[in-house]
Amino acid sequence: QVQLVESGGGLVRPGGSLTLSCAASGFPFNTYTMNWYRQAPGKERESVAQITSIARITNYADSVKGRFTISRDNAKNTVLLQMNSLEPEDTAVYYCNKRGAGPGDYWGQGTQVTVSS
Repeated sequence: QVQLVESGGGLVRPGGSLTLSCAASGFPFNTYTMNWYRQAPGKERESVAQITSIARITNYADSVKGRFTISRDNAKNTVLLQMNSLEPEDTAVYYCNKRGAGPGDYWGQGTQVTVSS
């Protein structure tokens, strides 16, 4: 069955950096476009970064463009999110999933990112 395990979150000061990792299994990972999503308290889950399966074409939300970098390793079934110049507004639970995943789909436990001084 599908399994997504996110890790790498934590508490970081404004301007700091974190790298999130997602280990995927249970589906043909190298055929799917993958996204990183986040959900802040009281807000809806939103996509922040996307990477296509083979060409590795990336796309970012305007709010993170220039600060976040998504990458993937199809041999290891992993997706990374390098986050630089973090801001308090980046505080959220971060999840990885297939492009277009919705509330009815499987979601991992996510990883908490807190940006605070």
